[in-house]
Amino acid sequence: MTTMYEILLRPIVTEKTNYQATRLHQYTFEVRPEATRTMVREAVERIFKVTVLDVNVLNVPAKRSRKGRSRKLSVRNPGYRKAIVTIGAEDRLPIFEGVE
Repeated sequence: MTTMYEILLRPIVTEKTNYQATRLHQYTFEVRPEATRTMVREAVERIFKVTVLDVNVLNVPAKRSRKGRSRKLSVRNPGYRKAIVTIGAEDRLPIFEGVE
């Protein structure tokens, strides 16, 4: 059985997720492969003490690339599971805000 702190592996910070955090109040996390929407909702609500409105969970496929002289296919990075969490307009997560 996993604990609340083991469900959320890391936040995903890109230009798109920064836009979603500031304008749409959506935060993106990499989660464990066996995590469900309910588990992610409970973990975010308990860890960050915010109200979660919606959770979208999706599997990101592995990226493939060619390398070397033979140009054979080789998988460089594995796939992972991603959760996009929408929180209330009055709530904020401090890990995404940077310098305040």
